[in-house]
Amino acid sequence: MTNIIKIADLHKSFGEQKVLDGVNLEIEEGKTTVIIGRSGGGKSVLLKHVIRLLKPDSGHVFIDGTDITGLNDKDLNEIRKKFGMLFQEAALFDSMTVGGNVAFPLKEQTKLKDSEIKEIVADRLKAVGLIGVEDKMPSELSGGMKKRVGLARAIAMHPQIVLFDEPTTGLDPIMTEAINDLIIDTQKNFNLTSVVISHDVESIFKVGHKIAMLHEGKIVEYGTPEEIRGSKNPVLVQFLSGNTEGPIKII
Repeated sequence: MTNIIKIADLHKSFGEQKVLDGVNLEIEEGKTTVIIGRSGGGKSVLLKHVIRLLKPDSGHVFIDGTDITGLNDKDLNEIRKKFGMLFQEAALFDSMTVGGNVAFPLKEQTKLKDSEIKEIVADRLKAVGLIGVEDKMPSELSGGMKKRVGLARAIAMHPQIVLFDEPTTGLDPIMTEAINDLIIDTQKNFNLTSVVISHDVESIFKVGHKIAMLHEGKIVEYGTPEEIRGSKNPVLVQFLSGNTEGPIKII
């Protein structure tokens, strides 16, 4: 397997708080990797380094062989075209229609005609199970629909990599299952490399080809769902069981 993302000895602190303490992780192309860990444990910070929304104190992030940690803005923007991102709250523009939201990256980053953009918007919305909603406003949508529109926007440019930051947060069990199915289907249909941040135990085993456990700033376990289920690592065992007793301290 080709590793499209390589994170090497990544360190990041905010003041006295060390968040990433030598993270090493390689992410396979065309697969879904789920990064798990307790809330506030640095998962979203790690994700922001992958797309260079944050710069590390030290260490490197390679995307398709290119070290992005020192890139200038022009080169970084080219690398970012490989990415789509679904933020935790979908992060739709409230002042734009659904169609406008999905069209936004196409209008900003391409020279496509309006008719071509309209066709792509309809196709991406259809891919996430939404038809005929282009003229609706975000305020008219349920939480699950907003997530779907956010995903349609994330795949509008047909990226190689899509980053999902807690995609099922705030959703009921039925909608959580629907979003998980959507992540799986989208990954297959668009041949994506997906990186999912989650602490929902059922979701991680459903969507992940590989699972990585982030604890105290390091990846302490990595493997297939079967390997993760069978791991004897006490940190992982405690996390998956939800037990308050163990090496993960409740603060």
